[in-house]
Amino acid sequence: MKYIKSFPLELFFWITALVLLATTNTHEHHFTLCPLANLGFENWCPGCGLGRSISHILHGELTESFSEHWFGLPALLIILYRIYTLTKKKNYKILTTNR
Repeated sequence: MKYIKSFPLELFFWITALVLLATTNTHEHHFTLCPLANLGFENWCPGCGLGRSISHILHGELTESFSEHWFGLPALLIILYRIYTLTKKKNYKILTTNR
């Protein structure tokens, strides 16, 4: 149980976020928790545009990605580097035995 507590929550967050962005349909509007998008400013919100941009990259749509937000590719590279540094920091043991 002590190894589960040492697993970084940030690593789980980034991997989950990328998996969700990779599995969403980029051409449909989805429910969002973004207050700006819920107020009707969905085309103006930089955070929503960045998420849509990364989702387009993960689907191989590079021109659509750049039209959503120009910082999508650098942000994805930064996130992937962060995941790499978090996994190289420690060898995580998820399952343990009481021996």
